[in-house]
Amino acid sequence: MNKSLQAAAEDLVARAAREKLTVITAESCTSGLLATVLSEAPGAGTILHGGFVTYTKEHKRVALGVPEQLLRAKSAVCREVACAMAQGALERSTADLAAAITGVAGPEPDEDGNPVGRVYIAAARRGGTVDCFEKNYGALGRDAVREAAIADAIAALKRLI
Repeated sequence: MNKSLQAAAEDLVARAAREKLTVITAESCTSGLLATVLSEAPGAGTILHGGFVTYTKEHKRVALGVPEQLLRAKSAVCREVACAMAQGALERSTADLAAAITGVAGPEPDEDGNPVGRVYIAAARRGGTVDCFEKNYGALGRDAVREAAIADAIAALKRLI
């Protein structure tokens, strides 16, 4: 893991612990790496509830309750799905904060024509608002897209604390 991601994760874990907030993740293109990065920070055991890895549309529907109609109409890579993933993670856990990531890390565009590097991130706070946004990282390579998405998700979670 790169040092800046590690530092960002450590800062997030410390802030969440101070505020007595817990975190859950819902991930697609990052395949659980956000949860892994957070789990490596000192004190993670007090704030990290775990994560959902929902790589397929079907699993997004089954595990997180993302509406099938939404997935058909918009694809799995859109702002609405990222928001639904974050909200679904909160509904299916007791965590206070959720981060969701869905996108195309590469090496090829997805089956719906979404380009490599298009990622949607959502951060939600129980009883509060959901911050959903699009990032277009470009074809940086699979690992670089994933690391950039994780860094942006951590930053979004920090804004909710």
